[in-house]
Amino acid sequence: MTEFLDVEGGRIAYDVAGEGPLVVLAHGMGETRTAYRFVAPVLVNAGYRVAVPDLRGLGESSTGWSAYTRTATAQDLLALIRHLGGPAVIVGHSYSGGSAAIAAAQAPELVSGVVQLDAFTRAQHVNFGGLLRNGRYRKGMRLLMSVGMFGNIDTLVRYLDHAYPSVKPADWADQIRAIRANLSEPGRMKVLQAMGRSAPTDAGAALPQVRCPVLVVAGTLDPDWNDPRVEAQGIAAELPAGVATVTMIDGAGHYPHGQYPDRTAELVLSFLKEQVRA
Repeated sequence: MTEFLDVEGGRIAYDVAGEGPLVVLAHGMGETRTAYRFVAPVLVNAGYRVAVPDLRGLGESSTGWSAYTRTATAQDLLALIRHLGGPAVIVGHSYSGGSAAIAAAQAPELVSGVVQLDAFTRAQHVNFGGLLRNGRYRKGMRLLMSVGMFGNIDTLVRYLDHAYPSVKPADWADQIRAIRANLSEPGRMKVLQAMGRSAPTDAGAALPQVRCPVLVVAGTLDPDWNDPRVEAQGIAAELPAGVATVTMIDGAGHYPHGQYPDRTAELVLSFLKEQVRA
């Protein structure tokens, strides 16, 4: 059953299930909380209380917010953690990875750990050499830039198909229909475009202030970077010494939690038990 939390500027929709230490799963731009439909039940069955919100402007959350930055989303996540009685570990995918880092830096008493899934968490620079040599990266950049400029759902679907190399979930067609339906609602695609225009410089500035354990996960075939491993290691390098661990998922694109949910859940559970000890 969908629950709602009123915060300054709008309303956040979320699901919560299970008993135990709190874990918050935050999806990326253009998706909804169903992005974690495979991972959340595994965490619940392992003894965790799992909350999965829709980001502001997406899913069942309200539109019309004054800002769609990672800092603004971090405030939503912290409000949800306070409401549910944190602290919590935040798992943030893509855009939300930056929000998770900001939340951890701003409220260390509320965030006991962070998992970054193929996260945009620091300033980005186009790798022109990579565009020439790496066809996967070149196609991903072209499609993402086109979505940002023109807001075309068909182009986004083409990007998603590209970002799920080889392996797709059994319910892929249903999930794509749901994404199309949500982004066809008034204002939703404009939210995605606004998020795309929000540079992750605020998240990058927060990285040196994060003190909790951080797991940085990336797919080896993520088309959003010329070299996903280099990007993951770059995030870890900007965190304080000894805070971060980097793990790659072979064959995964930009959505490891959808493409390889069992492996993703395994990594998250191992992090929770060994590093956070929640």
